[in-house]
Amino acid sequence: MKKILAILLLGTALVSPGAAYAAQVTVTGQMSSYRGPEAYLAVYLAGPDGRYDSTLYVAGRKSRYYRDLSGWARYAAADASLNLNGITGASVGSGRSFTINLDLSDALINAGYTIHIDSAVEERGTTSDDVVIPLDRSQSGIAQPGRGFVQSASVNL
Repeated sequence: MKKILAILLLGTALVSPGAAYAAQVTVTGQMSSYRGPEAYLAVYLAGPDGRYDSTLYVAGRKSRYYRDLSGWARYAAADASLNLNGITGASVGSGRSFTINLDLSDALINAGYTIHIDSAVEERGTTSDDVVIPLDRSQSGIAQPGRGFVQSASVNL
């Protein structure tokens, strides 16, 4: 019996590290052409149930404008663990492209999770769920159309 237990424990020790591997994920997108200042973006993860899971990236350095990303801001305000250090970058201008490199758990891939991008431009409005991209290998590299300031975006797994 002790031998079986030892084999099971050893097998678990060898398999468990594989569950913690991170997948290299790249989100790329193209902004629509519009008049006005550069856009603020919030990129966040939603679970299979469609509920907010975590913030992945925020484009735009002036935090006072984050509230303009109304869809994401509602979730972020309720996220006690939210820490934006290291996951923010410059806002993105009209007609420009953007690339965001992420490390996500392999367990999230093909598990019903989606990446959401909300956008806002000062005095031009805000678009919640501007782009929603399935975190699914079958959708890797396929551009999803935007509904607002983001023309299109894709996830490469």
